[in-house]
Amino acid sequence: MANTTDKATIKAAVLKKRREVYTPVVPDMQLGFIHNNVDCIGCRACEIACKDKNGLAAGPRFRRVQYIEGGIYPDVFAFKINMSCNHCAEPACLPTCPTGAIFKRADNGVVDIDTTLCIGCRKCEAACPYGAPQFVPEENVVKKCNMCIDELEAGRKPYCVSACMMRVLDIGPIDQLREGTYDTKARGPNDEVVRQVRSMADPELTDPSIVFVPHSKGRVDNG
Repeated sequence: MANTTDKATIKAAVLKKRREVYTPVVPDMQLGFIHNNVDCIGCRACEIACKDKNGLAAGPRFRRVQYIEGGIYPDVFAFKINMSCNHCAEPACLPTCPTGAIFKRADNGVVDIDTTLCIGCRKCEAACPYGAPQFVPEENVVKKCNMCIDELEAGRKPYCVSACMMRVLDIGPIDQLREGTYDTKARGPNDEVVRQVRSMADPELTDPSIVFVPHSKGRVDNG
């Protein structure tokens, strides 16, 4: 297993290669997600709302509710992680696209796909460490969450956020979500947030725009 120095060297090499391929977009304001792993009941209303909004057939899921279970009796645990595209600061999908179909918006940092340019090569799907790009075989293209950009432009929130009955999912400026200064029902006044939870790829890979209110057994330093 690579040690800390090896990982840092590898990350630096990857980022250097990406910058040789394209110039990263630094948006005016980066939107991101927050999910409360503790209060989420796993109803999947966000998943269904997303599939309905995007007209997705069985199979592709832009948003996924993952059940994380573990431990040894009597010390067992179970919680949910809710993820979609993380609209990363250094998206791995973008530089792999040979046609330029994937782009990052300069105003809000949303990573989007122009499906008219997509050739279905699925390189972005292979590159993403979070499984965000979803291949749609009927159209031979890759699609993914674009944070309901049409809703954002109309001054509303994404369908997944609006559908969440427990109000554990929300969006906001990622810097404010990390600092706890954004007013959201997904986080209580005494809740801390983390960038990574169990079963999630290392955020150092792409700097994803998401934070979590973690379950006590969901912290990556919990063993």
